Amino acid sequence: MTEERQKQYWMAGIKSLIISYIIYSVQALVFYFSAGEIIPVRSWIYLGTTFIHVTVNSVVQWKLNPTLLIQRLKIRRKGSKSWDEVLMRVCNLTIILAVPIVTGLDAGRFHWSTLDISLIPLGLVLVALSTILINWAMVANPFFEATVRIQKNRAHEVVTRGPYKLVRHPGYLSGILFSLAIPLLIGSVFTFIPSGIYILLMIIRTELEEKTLRKELSGYTEYVKKTKHRLFPGIW
Repeated sequence: MTEERQKQYWMAGIKSLIISYIIYSVQALVFYFSAGEIIPVRSWIYLGTTFIHVTVNSVVQWKLNPTLLIQRLKIRRKGSKSWDEVLMRVCNLTIILAVPIVTGLDAGRFHWSTLDISLIPLGLVLVALSTILINWAMVANPFFEATVRIQKNRAHEVVTRGPYKLVRHPGYLSGILFSLAIPLLIGSVFTFIPSGIYILLMIIRTELEEKTLRKELSGYTEYVKKTKHRLFPGIW
């Protein structure tokens, strides 16, 4: 590896961590502003788990697939589908703003609902599965970018290894698992509302991406015959 290339990898890793921590800080501030107080234990578990999740994601990709990390950090991606540019941003805003707002209002300020503390281990399991799945997918798939586009400049091809043997969109499944974990960790039934919106958006993105890949990516139709489920193994 050349010194210049190594420098690019280091810069990508640092930039990824900085962006992740800025987004994390926004989530935490929105949550505490919404809650109006520091909620002992459960808020620490919720925010601490999120911090570990985003840190592991950046570090693993920096160590195992820095080339993809560089690609994902690019602001402009030639050929990205306009519908996915919109959906991606709406999904991000749902997780970054809507979820912590509702979570804070419910768990901290108004106490509309509660979930038993015994559900925390299940939430932690879902976060662990989400973390493993997203990193497994990004290590296996060199074309795992933030938005849908056929990457002709990078000889885009169908990826069938790793988690792509189980479902066709493991990255979206990872996001769904994480969004389901948050209400369990913080103990808020009402947080399932923005989480449910996020899941619905992910299902829409999955269906639209499916249509694009079947139409534009060579070999994808054959792949569909082997890996039959889009998001949920054995279901859909």
